[in-house]
Amino acid sequence: MTRPHPPHDDPPPHVLREYALIADGERGALVGPRGDITWLCAPRWDSGAVFAALIGGRGHYTVMPTERFVWGGSYEPGTLIWCSRWVTADGVIECREALAFPGDPRRAVLLRRIHAVEGDARVTVRLEPHAEYGAHRPRDVRLERPGVWAGRTGPLHWRWTGADAARHRTPGMAAELTVPAGGHHDLVLELSEDRPGEPVDPDRAWHATRNAWARTAQPLPDCLAPDDARHAHTVLRGLTSASGGMVAAATTSLPERAEAGRNYDYRYVWIRDQCYAGQAAAAAGAHGLTDDAVRFVAARLHEDGPRLAPAYTATGAPVPDQEPLPLPGYPGGGDRIGNHVNRQFQLDAFGEALLLFAAAARAGRLGPDGRRAADIAVAAIERRHHEPDAGIWELDDRAWTHSRLICAAGLRAMAASVRCARAASWAGLADTLTARTAATSTHPTGRWQRAPDDPGLDAALLMPAIRGGIGARDPRTVRTLDAYRAELTHDHYAYRFRHDERPLAEAEGAFLLCGYLMALAEHQQGNEREAVRWFERNRAACGPPGLFTEEYDIGRRQLRGNLPQAFVHALMLETSVRLAAPAPTEGEQL
Repeated sequence: MTRPHPPHDDPPPHVLREYALIADGERGALVGPRGDITWLCAPRWDSGAVFAALIGGRGHYTVMPTERFVWGGSYEPGTLIWCSRWVTADGVIECREALAFPGDPRRAVLLRRIHAVEGDARVTVRLEPHAEYGAHRPRDVRLERPGVWAGRTGPLHWRWTGADAARHRTPGMAAELTVPAGGHHDLVLELSEDRPGEPVDPDRAWHATRNAWARTAQPLPDCLAPDDARHAHTVLRGLTSASGGMVAAATTSLPERAEAGRNYDYRYVWIRDQCYAGQAAAAAGAHGLTDDAVRFVAARLHEDGPRLAPAYTATGAPVPDQEPLPLPGYPGGGDRIGNHVNRQFQLDAFGEALLLFAAAARAGRLGPDGRRAADIAVAAIERRHHEPDAGIWELDDRAWTHSRLICAAGLRAMAASVRCARAASWAGLADTLTARTAATSTHPTGRWQRAPDDPGLDAALLMPAIRGGIGARDPRTVRTLDAYRAELTHDHYAYRFRHDERPLAEAEGAFLLCGYLMALAEHQQGNEREAVRWFERNRAACGPPGLFTEEYDIGRRQLRGNLPQAFVHALMLETSVRLAAPAPTEGEQL
């Protein structure tokens, strides 16, 4: 890869809690409090970034007041249309931001509408598209017609409409705009693989985008936090492409803890995460997302069978090998693209697929392709459950307890949800898996342990009982929950497992997924007050845009990891729905 140009005057990074996401299903952009879009990959999620200033590359698109200001912002309800609001000494300026929705896989359309809410709006605008993480400057820049600029960067064509006062200067475009009080001004940026056709009409694009979000919106009145649950659904919708594949996050290489540590590329579709989202959507009655998840996961099982990979690109292609970028990275982080997960085997993915298919079947939405895919998953479990795997946390290969018990949960769920001659054999295989796992992975205290050769605790050991693989009143379930609560939680935040003898918070941040698992586990035990405390504590671990990362630094109250983390939003949605209903009875499927 060509080494990018040396740093210029790109916007400095902000703490993660201040970034908003705009997304159209095919790609996503992060918007900072200064109106700085410093992350956007185009044309697809895993393409090279055309704005990479977030991780120390070149490229950004900034609209900000020329005067001193304070910042705020919010989403239009049920959409990923973000409205930045700046209060200056002389007035109030708003800028609405969106990627035209639903997205075209070959062309991104970025809409920005500047409103002079009080007084004239004076703003500075800079556009610097640099394809492939900053490796390619804008080239062939030309004024096509008044107010319409066009050019190339790397393999991409770009066109910028509405920049009447812009001037071309290395390394991009710059303009000063004044919008009269009460008025608005539109800027439209197109980034495409092909030479663009007629310019986008902003009024039509905004109207179509709002209508499309309205068609996908989910009211979700029957849950504990309706507005936040609806927002979680919207985020999941924005991360889901036309293929049905939902990326794990929009970004790469954002730090998972305060100091330099593990940093990964999450712009791919993890089978497990997709299944979490599909099950959450089924619980909420948001069947469109469930259908998408079933379609994508079933297609991968039909193609790869027992060789199912843990993750794929949004188009269903293999995840590329991990490699470094020649960039400084987000502060405290690294600079990687691709992911080493492409070389792993994760047994639990088959169990999660069965849980997804069972949830779809209970909703009457599992078609013939899904039924056949379930048979493939069952056959894979029969064939491969003896093999060590990388497990839910993608560690070294072992006979992880969670992997085997979640497969048992998936088998039981399918046996209970689908009437067919094979149901009894599915339940029998679940019994076999449970018995064999109990023989090797029951701790002397009577709880589950992580693996036959690892007596430790793990948040993932809560999941088999939550999903019905083990009874809620089974002594192993109760003892595992009690031990986990005592040893791996603090102040209603939860950690995955103990890395070493250091205090929990020094090894990594609290895992928000695990906090929601605790809420579900307490709810299952009838501890409603504790369940709600867990839910509310972890629901608050976000910034003003309401986006969650994988981890939360309790002491500094900061987000850690790639943004936004889809499986956290999925579990937040599901927990909001589950906690609004009575606790499940023994053996009831979640």
